[in-house]
Amino acid sequence: MTKWALLGCAIVSEVTASLSLKAALDQPAWYVVVATGYIASFVLLSFVLKAGLPLGVAYGIWGALGVALTAIMSAIIFGEPLTTVMGIGLVLIIGGVLCVEIGSQKAQEVSS
Repeated sequence: MTKWALLGCAIVSEVTASLSLKAALDQPAWYVVVATGYIASFVLLSFVLKAGLPLGVAYGIWGALGVALTAIMSAIIFGEPLTTVMGIGLVLIIGGVLCVEIGSQKAQEVSS
């Protein structure tokens, strides 16, 4: 379970860094949060890999949830648009990552 908690923290760090990047355009002090968030995210992602989660699964979940959460949070925080078509795209991204995860589990079952 630790690898999933680490992955969740990596995702939150990446989303925080991405959102802070937008804030840093007006207030450069936010660049400290940007740099810290991205560094933390990659360090945590490396811990996830070391804990045994396959790269394709870890990176896929990290990327997809990062994109989805950043889009949703930027709509909430910055008032950016989040259209129906964008929502469908986010659902497709997350669905694709779920397919990778399911495929990875089946591949592990076959090789066992």
